[in-house]
Amino acid sequence: MVVLASPALDEIPLVRPQKHGAFFSAIPVVDLSMPFSAEALVKACEDVGFFKVINHNVPMDVVQRLEAEAVKFFEMPQVFKEASGPADPFGYGNKRIGPNGDVGLVEYLLFGITSKPLSYTSMSFLEEPSACLFGPALSEYLLAVKKLASDVLELIAEGLKIEPGDVLNRLVTDEQSDGLFRLNHYPRCPLLERLNRSWTGFGEHTDPQIISVLRSNNTTGLQISLKNGSWVSVPPDQESFFIVVGDCLQVLTNGRFKSVRHRVLANGSKSRVSMIYFFGPPPAEKIAPLSQLMGEGEQSKYKEFTWGEYKKAAYKSRLGDNRLGQYEK
Repeated sequence: MVVLASPALDEIPLVRPQKHGAFFSAIPVVDLSMPFSAEALVKACEDVGFFKVINHNVPMDVVQRLEAEAVKFFEMPQVFKEASGPADPFGYGNKRIGPNGDVGLVEYLLFGITSKPLSYTSMSFLEEPSACLFGPALSEYLLAVKKLASDVLELIAEGLKIEPGDVLNRLVTDEQSDGLFRLNHYPRCPLLERLNRSWTGFGEHTDPQIISVLRSNNTTGLQISLKNGSWVSVPPDQESFFIVVGDCLQVLTNGRFKSVRHRVLANGSKSRVSMIYFFGPPPAEKIAPLSQLMGEGEQSKYKEFTWGEYKKAAYKSRLGDNRLGQYEK
């Protein structure tokens, strides 16, 4: 979930989560270059709500350039990073996750994305020539990942036999589409390493948007919750991208797809850098189950809402809240 930046805290009470859990070997892997990838994507969204895509056509040099710039920024002195923001709402945040008391062992940069033409809300310090870290690298990455998200949603529509095939894709490519991009850094913590414990890096939550496209460096920490409520660890893979089903896609499919609860644990042994592009629809877009996916006599499980309404409600909630609960019939 993406939330507004708040001032950093000097000390936070890190909550010790449940045990770390084993690596989950059954995470769906979808090869986008293969026949029947549309059907495989639909099955992954139904079974887990989370999957890995390979042969995604995002150049790895584009990924590596942005990751290198992110590492360079997060290695800068804290006084410099804190002087950059927060910039209401986009900018730098440290430890505090949103305005409602959620905290974690994380620092981050948050950008707002406009689809057409592609642009992003940056912070004033990034525009200084001496500290221009993200310009070309960020733009190239956003364009490539946006194309990936568009391809995935078109294939999902194909697998669901939705006509026209761009009914999902247009929600994230419209000129009013509401995108967010987040760079997270979970720093190495020698104390946690000595204690051999894992603590909350980013608390459990679902993403409110349609889908999220995630990647990280080759570091553990990401966990997802399965349908039986158990937590499993996702094996790191810096060559692939992970796709997360969001709340809006759950509603659009009338609950056929489930937005997956996930979290990040910080064990202190190695820093983790993750990059998440959250794809939301235009603020005025009405979100309700698609009629093409409703069987004869099937009733909608959700009250209709606009993305702007849902986003506002999400920002007022805690990370772990069931935000869709108030919209269930």
